[in-house]
Amino acid sequence: MSEKRLDGKVAIVTGSSRGIGKAIAERFAAEGAKVTVNWVGKEREAEAVVDSIKNGGGEALSVHADVSSSAEVKELVRATVDRFGRVDILVNNAGVMFTKSVLETTEDEWDRTIDINLKGAYLCAKEVAPIMLRQQAGKIIMMSSNSGLYHPSAMRFTEYVVSKAGMNGLTKALALALGPHITVNAICPGWIKTDMIADTDPAVEQRILDETALHRWGTTDDVAGAAVFLASREADFITGELLIVAGGRGMH
Repeated sequence: MSEKRLDGKVAIVTGSSRGIGKAIAERFAAEGAKVTVNWVGKEREAEAVVDSIKNGGGEALSVHADVSSSAEVKELVRATVDRFGRVDILVNNAGVMFTKSVLETTEDEWDRTIDINLKGAYLCAKEVAPIMLRQQAGKIIMMSSNSGLYHPSAMRFTEYVVSKAGMNGLTKALALALGPHITVNAICPGWIKTDMIADTDPAVEQRILDETALHRWGTTDDVAGAAVFLASREADFITGELLIVAGGRGMH
């Protein structure tokens, strides 16, 4: 039997009760990691992910925490260490998006997007960093977006684009600050079939497919595969980088 790529590792995946986070949590577990499933929405969805992991022979823990709250982030990390003894991998996946133009977006929507997508990533990274530094090993993975890079069709969702561009900058700043033992990288997915884009206009969907070299939607498994790679030893000499998983849409 071949060795699992994340055997014995402990991972926290924020926003992992559904969508991309769920796929990452389940793939990490399949590769041997013990996983903390973080959620803020529906507890039954998080518990379903935990059950799926346990049914596959893995170990998982469900923890409710709003990543925009430093107190709740501290509890998320504390619960993980209390249960599993360490933290080897953090995936900052929790995120929100309001599909409105800059003139339609409210101040509350702006604040919520920045607080969850950018501040939350900062707080989680800051909380796990001392643990990883003591271990002299750790992997931090930001779930950014292709829209955080320049792509005209995505630029209209102003607060989301700003939050993801900020996350890209945070990735590079943390990679420099936390080396040499901790790597920090970001995944920039293109349009992935999740609930977040379920209401996309069919005409927009077709335009996106036409702009995508592989002429298909991305899947959560496509993103999860990239996350496993960045979390594994195979990516030990990669840090401060943005891995675009977009099927060739908006090549950079």
